[in-house]
Amino acid sequence: MTYMLYFAHDMQRAMLAGASRWADATANFIGTIPAPFNYAFGGPTAASALDVFAHASAPRGKPKFGLDSVEVGGKTLPVTESVEARKPFGQLKHFTHAANADAPKLLIVAPMSGHFATLLRGTVERMLPGHDVWITDWRDARDVPLTGGGFDLESYIDYIIEWLEHIGPGAHMLAVCQPSVPAYAAAAIMGAANHPCRPKSLTMMGGPIDTREAPTAVNDHATGKPHDWFIHNVIATVPPYYRGAGRRVYPGFLQLSGFMSMNLGNHMVSHWHMFSDLVAGDGESAEKHMEFYDEYRSVCDMTAEFYLQTVDVVFQRHLLPRGLFNYRGRLVDPAAIKDTALLAIEGERDDISGIGQTRAALTLASRLADDKKQYFLAEGVGHYGIFNGSKWRDVIAPVVEKLIRDND
Repeated sequence: MTYMLYFAHDMQRAMLAGASRWADATANFIGTIPAPFNYAFGGPTAASALDVFAHASAPRGKPKFGLDSVEVGGKTLPVTESVEARKPFGQLKHFTHAANADAPKLLIVAPMSGHFATLLRGTVERMLPGHDVWITDWRDARDVPLTGGGFDLESYIDYIIEWLEHIGPGAHMLAVCQPSVPAYAAAAIMGAANHPCRPKSLTMMGGPIDTREAPTAVNDHATGKPHDWFIHNVIATVPPYYRGAGRRVYPGFLQLSGFMSMNLGNHMVSHWHMFSDLVAGDGESAEKHMEFYDEYRSVCDMTAEFYLQTVDVVFQRHLLPRGLFNYRGRLVDPAAIKDTALLAIEGERDDISGIGQTRAALTLASRLADDKKQYFLAEGVGHYGIFNGSKWRDVIAPVVEKLIRDND
């Protein structure tokens, strides 16, 4: 698979961008027709349908966090977002305000799985009032020149360790989904070395620590085909008009189509609700749907070597739970986690990381005292509800906060 996949996608995207602008303009025009004349040809329904199409087909770039203020103790405080460290494939972002200078330091490790770190905007927003929050902000691999070198699963661990060193001793770590594996490995590696910057606590949310437990459709897809199939069918070369020209990647648009197809029914229902809300004039509900899909459809490429190694190590050979994961020439031993408190969080309705996959991390850390291990099953919560939405804010986040508070 060479440049042609990218060329075809970019051509389609350009055509849809024009159609999106036309649909948006037409919907706005219909909205200017006064009642009752607009009802003569189904104006509100037509305008709502055009709005949904315009939103679905609009081109998207990297979203912004947009967290400009925070409520603390009844006061609204301005938030400063800054970049504290830069590396070729990512940067370390820091959110500060007047009340968090002495708060517990928290590194949120965002997934490198086709979406930008802003997918965790709700996670950051909820933890920001009482914590000194940092987050890994990964770059789109298609924008990293070949001079930036490569990036694989071991590189991911390197980045986590280096950024924990940058933050300094005493930090806590929270990993959402895919990075639970490299974050857990980093905690084990730093624990074995008695590293002064090893995290005080590690929360893993819906992470594939041991995908042999309760396999999902994602796991079946990864194990149902030989490794060579992924090399020849989902890896593409970045074309010359991008900064990462010549880099081999797993394109974000392929990842998005895969996730959408696995949950097609849910996405169709969500779009129908968006349409219904617009017709009914419920702008707030429709806006929530639009915000989610703006973020969900904003995708980025990951390097071929990172994706292929993750498929091989995590999903096909299960090297970490089997004690066979090799990092820079030495085995990663979860038993080396001796004083980093662990919290495994799973969603009852998670269709990406099955129940038991994250909890396995607690069993593997065999030398960690039981009072340093915690497990929480979020009832009625799916994968994205673990780290975003009302259940995250009201039910799950307090569990994370207590872990941090008890081990700070």
